[in-house]
Amino acid sequence: MKASVLVFPGSNREADVAQAIELVTGRKPAMVWHGDGDFEKTELIVIPGGFSYGDYLRCGAMAAQSPVMAEVKKRAAEGVPVLAICNGFQIAAEAGLLPGVLMRNENLKFVCSDVHLKVETSQSLFTNRYQAGQVIKVPVAHAEGNYFADAETLKRLEERGQVAFRYCTPDGAVDGTGNPNGSIRDIAGVFNETKTVLGLMPHPENAVEPAFGGTDGKALFEGIVEALS
Repeated sequence: MKASVLVFPGSNREADVAQAIELVTGRKPAMVWHGDGDFEKTELIVIPGGFSYGDYLRCGAMAAQSPVMAEVKKRAAEGVPVLAICNGFQIAAEAGLLPGVLMRNENLKFVCSDVHLKVETSQSLFTNRYQAGQVIKVPVAHAEGNYFADAETLKRLEERGQVAFRYCTPDGAVDGTGNPNGSIRDIAGVFNETKTVLGLMPHPENAVEPAFGGTDGKALFEGIVEALS
């Protein structure tokens, strides 16, 4: 599988996700600078976490206007899978690749901790290695991860199965107590309508080796490789 990882001024998780991809594919991904309006053909595009453009204006707002994002939107429309993590999720939402917005955390504080996620569906190229209802543990690190969408959008997301992950307790209860940021309906990740774009605030790339404290994120990358092989 050939993958490409975008790099913006202020990105800080591009090396992490590149390492995760290499771990499961045996191949280093291409690193694509934000100013490149075109880049080589690829089977997966990753928008990593960090603080693109210093999070000025709104998180992801400036990065969404970068030359590379016009090409990402074009390729996403053609069906090329896009994985958008943390700041990448913010960028994808600002660019219109995903519904909803990411706001300041409810407690107005930066949160950095492990969280539990309930897998809502296994029917996607990103989640096919998980079981629906499975609980996984991965870290989060953000100040603006509070997902919000209007009632009509939420209804559409639920009806079409576009919610990928929800924050939960270790035993899988989705009752708000496992929610680190106030995200509406405990949503931690969403798909686009075709489930070829996934945005999530937690960092699966930081849960791929035992030395990291857990490997629950590895299956996400393995599932992508399996789906695209």
